[in-house]
Amino acid sequence: MNAIALSPFDLAVAALLIFALAGLSVRMQLGVERQLLVSAARSTVQLLLIGLVLKVLFDNAHVVWVALMSIVMLAVAGREVMVRQKHRLAGWWGLGVGTLSMFVSSFAVTVLALVLVVGTTPWYAPQYAIPLLGMVLGNTMNGISLGLDRLTQEATQKRQVIETRLALGQSWSRAISDSRREAIRVGMIPIINSMAAAGIVSLPGMMTGQILAGSPPVEAVKYQILVMFLIAGGTGFGTMVAVTIAARRLFDVRQRLRLDRLKPTGN
Repeated sequence: MNAIALSPFDLAVAALLIFALAGLSVRMQLGVERQLLVSAARSTVQLLLIGLVLKVLFDNAHVVWVALMSIVMLAVAGREVMVRQKHRLAGWWGLGVGTLSMFVSSFAVTVLALVLVVGTTPWYAPQYAIPLLGMVLGNTMNGISLGLDRLTQEATQKRQVIETRLALGQSWSRAISDSRREAIRVGMIPIINSMAAAGIVSLPGMMTGQILAGSPPVEAVKYQILVMFLIAGGTGFGTMVAVTIAARRLFDVRQRLRLDRLKPTGN
């Protein structure tokens, strides 16, 4: 069984929902119609372009091209992490913390899955490597964004509490420990909710796509379980690494809270 091909007309019908939402936004003065239309347009163009890129990549599988594609994905994800925060670390730290954390976590769990679980030959086969990395990286990006945003907000709002703890002799790690735990917890909420609701409240995207493409439901479920576990690992470890590095950056060598190392994100 093959997937039913969709025509441009089919996609245009689905796009009417976006235009209807934009119209309601204008009528209700929500102010999100422009963002909605721009996001929909970006999504369409980006997905069409990546479809063409992946077609070429699949036809010319080589570790160099797979690595280059992975680096581009990582760089874009790092930028998205940076711009989604209300306050971010100044300088290259704003981009570097999220990018490094995603590299350590997402790439590690994806390579682990490709080598030890999926066992493709070669292990970097783009048909498996790119989709798995994309799903893990995208969800890890969301978790790290939420975690870092909560950490900087907590540090800003609880400045007096943290400085009081420092004055009482606590180390920087102890003084900000509550905010750090809260930030990590917030970053992991989306994947925890997704795992808890999978199969009952929702059918995850990868599983649904495989079923629509004609794969046996049980095999689709197996792959979805694998992906969910990979996403959970990547999100959890990535958020922990990012929040820990960012928390340390908020203090200088004399263990003073340095909120001047944060800057508003103009987005």
